[in-house]
Amino acid sequence: MAVLDVESVRAFVTVADHRSFTRAAEALGSTQGAVSVKLKRLEDRLGQRLIERTPRQVRLSAQGAIFLAAARDFLAAHERALAELTAPPRRFRLGIAAHVMGPEVPALLARMNAVDPALTVEVQIDNARPLLDAFEAGRLDAAIIRSDDDRRAGEILGPEPFGWFAALGFAHRSGESLRLAASLPCCAVRDVAARLLDRAGIAWTEVFLGGTAAIAAALSAGLAVAAFPRRLAPADVVDVGPALGLPPLPVLSIVLHAAPSDPKTRETLRAITAAFRGARHGFPKG
Repeated sequence: MAVLDVESVRAFVTVADHRSFTRAAEALGSTQGAVSVKLKRLEDRLGQRLIERTPRQVRLSAQGAIFLAAARDFLAAHERALAELTAPPRRFRLGIAAHVMGPEVPALLARMNAVDPALTVEVQIDNARPLLDAFEAGRLDAAIIRSDDDRRAGEILGPEPFGWFAALGFAHRSGESLRLAASLPCCAVRDVAARLLDRAGIAWTEVFLGGTAAIAAALSAGLAVAAFPRRLAPADVVDVGPALGLPPLPVLSIVLHAAPSDPKTRETLRAITAAFRGARHGFPKG
């Protein structure tokens, strides 16, 4: 198999484009003699005559016309390879809302690494509002939030069903206010749960306030009941909604907000979407 020399192939393509050794040499910043030597070297390696030259004209041979498209592809692949080697390391900044952060993240990071092992991944965990502000300001390339955090359209990664969760040994006595663990104020789920309980005529009292991880710990400790995402519920809690006659909770969505600007970023975003959706297959259904 012939080993092609990049400069020889470039000389052939330039001569084919200009139909002139003189103009080809000018375009390459070389001399006619050097261009001729490179072309002859390529023809010898291929065992084919590629250019036919007469005193009046320079034209492609039949084999040269066949080889021209492949030669262009060869040079383009060479340029892409050089660009990959010389390009600065890519950085992808991903924001994940704290109440969304869950078991999908290891699979998500592994998929991103498989797509681009040289990629530097920066993950920021925060409340949804600061993440959206950072995304809008261009400080994040993408943000994963819940649909109740923002009403703008994004790519839906999957549903987020909720249940009324409590520890197996949680006891609620008839006539007493329902003991609730809830997110800190300014949480849409907390507000919806309160309205649903009020509408159903169920007395309640908040006995624990905290973030998602803290609420999960309070549930496992048997302190209270909480309106909680099914995919994040600890293994030692159960949905007590039906047993306690609690109203059904709405199903929200996990949403990806991103503004892909180049093929590499779009590839990274596809990896995030695939990993998130794939990891969810093992979660309990709402």
